[in-house]
Amino acid sequence: MFRTLFLAALMCAATLGAQAHDYNLGDLKIVHPWARATAPSAPAGGAFLTIVNGGASDKLLSASADVSNVVELHTHITEGNIVRMRKVENIDLAGGSETKLAPGGLHVMLIGLKAPLKEGASFPLTLTFERSGSITVEVNVQGLGAATPSHGADAAKHMDHKPMDHKQH
Repeated sequence: MFRTLFLAALMCAATLGAQAHDYNLGDLKIVHPWARATAPSAPAGGAFLTIVNGGASDKLLSASADVSNVVELHTHITEGNIVRMRKVENIDLAGGSETKLAPGGLHVMLIGLKAPLKEGASFPLTLTFERSGSITVEVNVQGLGAATPSHGADAAKHMDHKPMDHKQH
């Protein structure tokens, strides 16, 4: 009996822990906001997350955070063999869709970092949507080479090796 209760409590705690880094705002679900750690002299960093829209179309209009001087919504475009980042005015969130902000694609750009993003740290990021309003989420900082969100140390083993132009526009 005690063993069954103990196992049930462990399973419940594991489920709550897995869901603890998801946020709900109306019909939107923001899943696992994260960032890569940055080198000590890095002038910029990126924040990533997934937005699941269970309702009508919406738009991510902006993001803000105190860890950098400027926060912009960005995408990557390929010109020849060069991948360049470009600011976008907003990110469309079609109804009934999932939109990933991930390395190599759409992301939140943190320009003019006030201090390096250190693995294991976290910071608040406020997201503002056209229909749904605003929400502040906690962004967990993962390893320097992290390619996907992780709840453990194994995700930091993957690196993105694409050439990149980090010029500001």
